[in-house]
Amino acid sequence: MAIINKLSIHQFRNLTTQYITPCENINLFIGGNAQGKTNLIEAIYYLGHNRSFKTKTIKEVISFNTDKFQLDVEIDDNRIKLEKSKIKNTISINQQRITNTSQLSQILPIQIITPDKGFIVNGTPKNKRSYLDWGVFHVKPEISKVFKNYHKILKNINILLANNQINELDFWFLELAKTAAVISKNRLDYLQQLKQISLSNQTKELESLMDSLGEFDYQFSSGWPKEVNETDEQSIYQYLNKNKSFLLRVKHLNYGPHKANIDFSFNDKSECFLSRGEQKTLSIIFWLTQVVLLSNLKIKPIVLIDDLSSELDEEKINSILHYLKSLKMQTFITDISHNLSTINQINPMIFQIKNGEIKQSD
Repeated sequence: MAIINKLSIHQFRNLTTQYITPCENINLFIGGNAQGKTNLIEAIYYLGHNRSFKTKTIKEVISFNTDKFQLDVEIDDNRIKLEKSKIKNTISINQQRITNTSQLSQILPIQIITPDKGFIVNGTPKNKRSYLDWGVFHVKPEISKVFKNYHKILKNINILLANNQINELDFWFLELAKTAAVISKNRLDYLQQLKQISLSNQTKELESLMDSLGEFDYQFSSGWPKEVNETDEQSIYQYLNKNKSFLLRVKHLNYGPHKANIDFSFNDKSECFLSRGEQKTLSIIFWLTQVVLLSNLKIKPIVLIDDLSSELDEEKINSILHYLKSLKMQTFITDISHNLSTINQINPMIFQIKNGEIKQSD
């Protein structure tokens, strides 16, 4: 179980020098707009992923008129230190420098829902794959090597296609078929486990979030045409060979796990026709199902929720908070205090954020 004991933030956006000692359960950070609430969530996320969910540009997260930021966190018996400038990156775990950032996710697994990252229901295919593969990775950490290998192979194939180099394609098609089949199988297995959780008593309390929750469904789209068996490397290989001429014309591989998607529906209504409130609520239900599955496997992630009250009524907020508390996971929530009386019912540790300064409330 991951627990942040101490967190220090230096020169990260408007959080210049901040020290936090959170509690093991629910931590609430309240403040007005543009005071630093999302920046705090982003800093914690950065520690677990070595990247932002808001920007790819490092200079945007470094405080104005400074040349680097530093994040330092104590998690259980481990310490992560991350220091970044425009020209140099240093990451260490227990004072040992690392280059494989997947080690961060293993020590500090993070589940996040934020408007900036987008909802998974009616979200982009890339965002959906990100949520899905995060779970796959934590259930089976060794799969990360297969993903990395797949993307290297895909890059090689696209270079060959772009340069009309036919001779080597057969070898790389076979290599891609092997890795693609493994990825699709693991994704399907993981989604099946999620569906079993959603039908179990473990998520019964979530029924108060949405009427007819049993009508919430999702289907996996592998990224391959329907005639391809996505878990059979021979089927994938044959398809690639059969369509070699077409691929040479379009100059890139436009099918495969990198094009996978999840199609959500509720009451037989496609996700794109749901209201924003329904999309957020169903996203949270899907997200909490992932959290429960990981908890069953003795993996308890840090939970981050940015802007909790947005598009949710008081009853839904109350249900989510009580469910999170029952899971006994460390949670960081930001809010503008509209629903403080509801949130107070779960007895959170409360922090105030104003102009980038974080103070624990008395």
